[in-house]
Amino acid sequence: MTALQIIELFAGVDPEGQPVVERLQVRVNEDDSCQLVRSPAFIKGIASGDTIKVNRDTQEFELLKRSGNLAVRVLCRGDSAALSDQLTPQIEKLGGELDMESPRLLVYSIHVSCGFANIEHILNSACDGANSVWNYGNVYDPQDGQTPLNWWVDILKPE
Repeated sequence: MTALQIIELFAGVDPEGQPVVERLQVRVNEDDSCQLVRSPAFIKGIASGDTIKVNRDTQEFELLKRSGNLAVRVLCRGDSAALSDQLTPQIEKLGGELDMESPRLLVYSIHVSCGFANIEHILNSACDGANSVWNYGNVYDPQDGQTPLNWWVDILKPE
């Protein structure tokens, strides 16, 4: 089993124009590619289990292989503990995992085969849109935030 390591990836720029990096736990493969252990909070386009190649100079990455996991982020105005207590058991029943919990942020990974409708029903029933909102981290194009990436089409094809 490969040991876990921490890498830093470029996540964007803050309001003052300063670069922001996110530290992620990964398994480094023999070919120096990395498999994500958890879904990131701020980096768009990737999720737990995905394999990436990192440019250590620029802290940017190239996606090599998708795991089939969706990255789901839940943002809260107040403390996220009550929302986590409500959401996490339902997500876990579908086989998903709570990857990160902070006072105002929850990050989940859940396989796309659980179904968008099932996942969205759970999230919409818990998030009110005012005090809590949710979004996918790897479903839409990171550039425009609207164009579906459609990577799941091949994964969900019947055999």
